[in-house]
This record gives sequence, structure tokens and C-alpha cells, in this order.
Amino acid sequence: MPHSFHFSARTNWETTETELSRTLRERRKAGLPIVDLTASNPTQCGFTYDKAAILTPLATSEALIYDPNPQGILSARKAVCRYYRDHNATVDLAQVFLTTSTSEAYSYVFRLLCDPDDEVLIAQPSYPLFDFLAALDDVKLVPHELFYDHGWHLDFAALRQRITPRTRAIMLVHPNNPTGHFTRPEDRKQLESLCLDHGLALIVDEVFLDYPLTERGSSFAVGPHPILTFVLSGLSKISGLPQMKAAWIAVFGSEEIADDAQARLEIIADTFLSMNAPVQYALPQWLSHNSIQRQIQQRIIRNLQNVDALLSGQSMVTRLAVEAGWYVTLRIPVIHRDEDVAEKLIRDAGVLIHPGYFFGFAGEGWLVASLLAPEEEFQTGLKIIIQMCNELGANL
Repeated sequence: MPHSFHFSARTNWETTETELSRTLRERRKAGLPIVDLTASNPTQCGFTYDKAAILTPLATSEALIYDPNPQGILSARKAVCRYYRDHNATVDLAQVFLTTSTSEAYSYVFRLLCDPDDEVLIAQPSYPLFDFLAALDDVKLVPHELFYDHGWHLDFAALRQRITPRTRAIMLVHPNNPTGHFTRPEDRKQLESLCLDHGLALIVDEVFLDYPLTERGSSFAVGPHPILTFVLSGLSKISGLPQMKAAWIAVFGSEEIADDAQARLEIIADTFLSMNAPVQYALPQWLSHNSIQRQIQQRIIRNLQNVDALLSGQSMVTRLAVEAGWYVTLRIPVIHRDEDVAEKLIRDAGVLIHPGYFFGFAGEGWLVASLLAPEEEFQTGLKIIIQMCNELGANL
């Protein structure tokens, strides 16, 4: 009798279609309209891109010469250093490693720090992609819950309780996705002290750093760095170019440990050499071309103003404070499960929005909307959500 085929356990994901996914698929198949409040791809949200400024740098003849550098070509890394200089941070060329995405950057750092089944701590709510990235590198993500009290906060007592002998690092998204809060300077000091006490590294994802809604948060690239720190970012958010696949890792820490980390990262990067030359040569131009960033920022601000205007005068739906980023969290009555509410919205009204569980929110009563949607579409969708929640709430 033939043996059954074996796949890696790391790919044993739950792939059963959810009711929400099925309803969305059927609506699309029927050709019915959809008001998409989950849109996070800026290239499909009606922004105006400068075609010449983006595509012309890709045509350089220098890209025809194969001259591999594990960390990335000099001009591209200089551009990254200039980016951090504009954020009041001093970054040396030797500290920068180019990658095709922040996802790849995470993979490099996980491989550097972790043996199979080692642990990395991460705050929740957070982006679900991290679970897949960690699983593919045989790393166990250990969540610790944020709590909300006129803003989001780290629970350091709970965080300490999650540390085990297998813990290798603490992950931060700064500002967080989807809560949109910055890690405060006093929290950074506590985190660094905690990492120092337990021999942990700090991994900081700053892809939304350039989209503040209140006071701008400081980059973790700004020193001093008493512990080994990896700061990740890339063009997907900074320049609204997710299709160009350009990101980086910046390494900080005491000279001895940072040098060791850089030497090991260089071998990891040299093994893959995944960054392509045309994108590297174009990166300086793309980083300096920020008109799309201004468009996105204006859209986010106007949509958040629309949220406040539409929520005023009623109390059934409220929003949580947001300091930065592309998302807003809505608090709704615990009428049904979040997923059931989201499924009803797409089935009955054609409005697509994230249920809270998608980001790991504790309990029920959460919906998460993207602030990137075109303003008219965003207002239409939010009005329907408010109306439905008020109707459902009235029946409680």
C-alpha cells in the first residue's frame, strides 16, 4: 500500500473558508458592489503617482552589471542613512542591510536570533502576518495583551511573566498596527531594561513611522542603544510602493555584540542575495520622492475627521484613540460575534470591514477600518455600519 505524502508541519495552517470569506467570495462572484473599508494597498486607493519619477530610475545601465553586495549597494544604503538622519538618528552604512521586504527582514532576524522552538514576545492586538512568518522559521510567537485606558499601554507585569528560558527577543510595531499608538519614551526605557536583564534583543518595526496623526514619535534608531536592537522599515509604507519590494534592517547595540550580529547577518544575506539591482539603484530617488506620502497623510486625516463627524450625536459606535498609521478601531455593542457582524455587513449591505479577531483583539465588540479608502466610499461604509449597529443595538 503506498505511503501518504508528508508536508512540513510548519505549513499545517487552518485553511477552511470562514463564513465571512465565503460571503465575500459569493458577493464578488455575483458582481455586487462592495464598499471596501479594509483597503491597505495604496496603489489601488486612488492616489496619483508620478510615473516618470518612479519608473525612470529603474532604467539605469548600472543595473546591467552584476556586482553583489550582501548588505546592498552603497548608494541605496546611503539613502537609508539619509532617511534616518531626517529622523534625527545617526546610522552608519555598516549597520544597514537591504531586504526585499520587511517580511524577509523578520526572517533574517529570526534566523539570526532563534533556534527551532525559541520564543519571541509580541504585543496584541497586532498584524496576523507575523504568525505565518514566525512559523516558517520555526519560531514561537508568545503574545502579551495591550490594555486600553485613554490610549494603549504595555502591561509590563504581564510581559515579564511571559519571559521563559526560550525567549530570545521582544517585538514592537512602532507605531502599532492596527492600534496606531507609539511606544512612549518611558516604555522604551523599561523595555530596554527588561531586555538587558534577560539577555534579549529588541525588534522594532517602524513601517508606519511617517504617518503621525498627533505628535510624531521618535525612531528607535535614535540612540543610545544599551541592547541589541533591530529597526525595520521599507518603501511599502514610506513611499507607498509595496510592489517595488525594498526594505531594510538597521542594527544597533554595543560595539562588540552589534559587530557580531552584523557579521552573522552578512552571511545570511549573502546566502540569499535576494535584493535586485534595479530596485536598489532606484531606492534613493524613491525615498526622496514623498508626494505620495503627503497624499496618504491628507487622506488619513480627512477620513479620521469624517469618523468623528459621523460618530458625533450617537453613542452606539465609538472609536479608540489613534496616534498614527492607517487604521482606526471602532468599538461596537457586543451584539453578536465580531465575525458575525462583519459577515452581516458584507452580506446585507456590501460593506467589508475587519472583525477584531483578525488582529487578535480580546473579546468581542471590535471592528477595524482602513483610513486609506477614498473619502466618499469611506463615509458611505461608515454610515451603514453606524446604522446597522444602532438597529441591532436597539433590539438588545
